Amino acid sequence: MGVREVDEGVIVLLGGRSEMGVRIVRRICAGREVVLAARGSHRLDRESATLMDAGATAVHRVEFDADDLGSHTPLLEKVVADHGRIGVAVLAFGVLGDQIRAERDPAAAVAVLHTDFIAQVNVLTVLANLLRDQGSGQLVVFSSVAGIRVRRANYVYGSGKAGLDGFASGLSDALHGSGVHLLLVRPGFVIGRMTEGMSPAPLSSTPDQVAEAVESGLRRRAGKIWVPGALRLLYAVARVVPQPIWRRMPR
Repeated sequence: MGVREVDEGVIVLLGGRSEMGVRIVRRICAGREVVLAARGSHRLDRESATLMDAGATAVHRVEFDADDLGSHTPLLEKVVADHGRIGVAVLAFGVLGDQIRAERDPAAAVAVLHTDFIAQVNVLTVLANLLRDQGSGQLVVFSSVAGIRVRRANYVYGSGKAGLDGFASGLSDALHGSGVHLLLVRPGFVIGRMTEGMSPAPLSSTPDQVAEAVESGLRRRAGKIWVPGALRLLYAVARVVPQPIWRRMPR
């Protein structure tokens, strides 16, 4: 399939201060309205200015608490009521969590999974229903190579991403023929605010590189992308690494 425009409608960024999310939206927002959804939405001046400078016609801010599942449906229904159909929704919220703490504190482990899996499933289900009713729209979901084969070093975060990857893959199939496109993104280590202080892994990328790949995936209506693309081959090999070796792999 050739290069196309992203679907018409407002662009919604769930996780409005996400470094990657803002850079993705910056690439596609010219001539469009944007909704930034985040906790403390009144503190999104920098993100709003960035998108206005990139050509957005308006940037609206709404309060969004990913862990408050009951708020998702009324929030997104209000976005549609106030701003019209959704063209692209980017799910860019999540937490890395503290692996050491999560191994000893069940509540800490559950909190990571609640944000990185349960909340994502809830939002995706709400959005899928709204976009089905429209007959169009695009969803961007961030999995991770950490979920392709979960490692001992970050198995709590990795297991959340593994669940999300499976859910998004199934949802994409369920949406086939509905006019709704889901792009599942599998990045490796991304050098940015979220990973500040951590040693970069091999085949790392930057938020700008991820944003460029996501824009291309949206325009091509790709189903899944790896960032960088070489990770696809690397993880084809990783799936068959013997477990005694795999359990010693670093983050």
